[in-house]
Parts: sequence; C-alpha cells; structure tokens
Amino acid sequence: MPVLVQKVFAYITHGYRLLVFRHVDFPKAGIQVPAGTVQAGEYPDDAVLREAYEETGLSDFTKVYFLGEQIRDMADFHRDEIHHRYFYHLPYAGDPPTTWRHSENDPSDGAAKPIIFEFFWANLPDKVPELIADHDKFLPALLKRL
Repeated sequence: MPVLVQKVFAYITHGYRLLVFRHVDFPKAGIQVPAGTVQAGEYPDDAVLREAYEETGLSDFTKVYFLGEQIRDMADFHRDEIHHRYFYHLPYAGDPPTTWRHSENDPSDGAAKPIIFEFFWANLPDKVPELIADHDKFLPALLKRL
C-alpha cells in the first residue's frame, strides 16, 4: 500500500520570472521548482518557507500565497507513494543573481551528501521550460495572481 507524503511546492517569482532549477549531479531529475517534504507537526505554510530557504538560500519573501493542492500517485516514478501537494506563490523582494548554485544539506531523500542545485530564472509565461512530475500544475493560478 502506498505511503501518503505531504509535500510543498514554491513558485518563487521576481517580477515576471519564475525560479527553477536542475540537479547538477542528477540531470535525469529534470527541471523543477523548489519543493520538499512537510515535517511531522509542521504546517504547510511554514514548510514552504523552510524548504524555499533550504533549497535556494533565499529568504527575503514578501508574502506566502496558497495556490491550491493536488493528490498525485508517484507510481510513474517507481515510488510507492501518494503525494498530497500544496502549491504556494512566494514573491521575492531582494536582488537575486541571474543564476547560482546552492547545496541542500538535509535532503528529504536521506542522501548522505549534500545535493547541488543550479538555479535560474525563467520568464513567465512563455519561457518556462518543461517541468517534471506536474511541478507546473498550478502555473495557471500563479499567472492569474501576477
């Protein structure tokens, strides 16, 4: 029987740009938005800020806007999990670099070494690359907010 896992997804924007990334050491992981697992006793609103910071190193978010949720079976990725996903919009107020690398030191998959992410901004709405595993599910809702 699949395990239910709560996940949060951060659509971090700077103007009309969306923050996306690729795994430096795992290119087959595809292009993604910052996301992660909700910890026991943690609210999704808090988890999305924690995950956004852990994965990107950014912290100057102006607000947190809930966009929607999704139940997704991960069998197509050979995982015996059902993800209850919460999607959020996090506008970024700082002056971010165009591209950068950041290491997540506490990956939710239990990896022993840090995972290196390579971040870049994609112009909304037409220049967002194909995102893996329904990471783009709530982009239409994000575009309505902008």
